[in-house]
Amino acid sequence: MSDEEIDEQIPEEEPAVEVDITPIAGIGTLVFGKWDASEVTCEDPGIAPYINLQTVGTPHSGGRHANAWMGKSKLSVVERFINGLMRTGRNGGKKQYAAKAFEDALDEIHDRTKENPLQALVDAITHAAPMEEITRIKFGAVSQPKAVDSAPSRRLDVAIRNLCKGSIAATYKTTKTLKDGIFSEIMKAKDGDVASFAVAKKEDVQRIASSAR
Repeated sequence: MSDEEIDEQIPEEEPAVEVDITPIAGIGTLVFGKWDASEVTCEDPGIAPYINLQTVGTPHSGGRHANAWMGKSKLSVVERFINGLMRTGRNGGKKQYAAKAFEDALDEIHDRTKENPLQALVDAITHAAPMEEITRIKFGAVSQPKAVDSAPSRRLDVAIRNLCKGSIAATYKTTKTLKDGIFSEIMKAKDGDVASFAVAKKEDVQRIASSAR
């Protein structure tokens, strides 16, 4: 068999197919398909391991972590913030409305600061997380307050709860929308301003704990 016939029998190799490895919007670290969470840092080493920003598409897990041990640690703080906005009252059960208001608030923060709004959210949580709180210890019939250190998971819970309360309270008896309330609360809290509801609550709790130490 000649060399020409052998070359004809050998099939030609197909060119390699180029695979697009760009991230899909909303999957992995992209929140709302816009904001990259991989570049966000936390200056508080205590709560940094507990801040989860990973999300897949719409931040709605359907409560799959509700009954799991430490299930909140597997839940994105974005979804936890949105869930906190749905408190008993006018926003109860309106998750799409709360999620849209939160997304619009992040867009507004980006337009004002030209920075990643997730960084502003993490900074707000950091400044709103109390270091210590008080508990009551009973000696016989006498009950007295005692200062205790807050656990990292509880610090994160309290910070998100107070930020959500402050965002909702900013809409009472005013023309502000929920988006405006979220925007103003995060912008004040990220700088540690005591005009923020969450930061003011943190300062009050720590002041009382300091006096009870």
